[in-house]
Amino acid sequence: MPAMLELARRLLPGLWAGWLLCVALLATPAVFAQLSGAEAGRMVGRMLAQEAYTSLVLGVMVLLLERLAARRGAQAGAGPQITVGVMLALGTLFCTVAGYFAIQPMMPAARAGQGAFSFGQLHAASAAFYVIKTLLVLALAWRAARPPVTKPTVPAPSS
Repeated sequence: MPAMLELARRLLPGLWAGWLLCVALLATPAVFAQLSGAEAGRMVGRMLAQEAYTSLVLGVMVLLLERLAARRGAQAGAGPQITVGVMLALGTLFCTVAGYFAIQPMMPAARAGQGAFSFGQLHAASAAFYVIKTLLVLALAWRAARPPVTKPTVPAPSS
């Protein structure tokens, strides 16, 4: 794999994990500490929208890079074409789509007392998808930080 693509494959998950942790552990609590509930909810909703779109872009980029690495590894006889990294990247994309793009549109109706689920149930489901996505991205970052695995070389027989 060309050096720049390998660098991106190893760097992006860590940056993405930092972004997710910053939104969850710094930005969201700070907003709720400074603003009233309704204002804080609107601002956090905006931050989460930006995070969701960013996660889609980063998720697709990481998936493509992991898929490229898996394909090259399979061609070299070093593993399957569907790797743990590919599965982790697919999981992050699923969590982003389900947690934000599927659940968030139902929240205004739930807040108004309409729909099959309460606002609290939808919020809990959305938060669970966010936590799972963060754990998957942390796993990608941890795997990317490991030194590359090389096959041991077998010395040529001496005569």
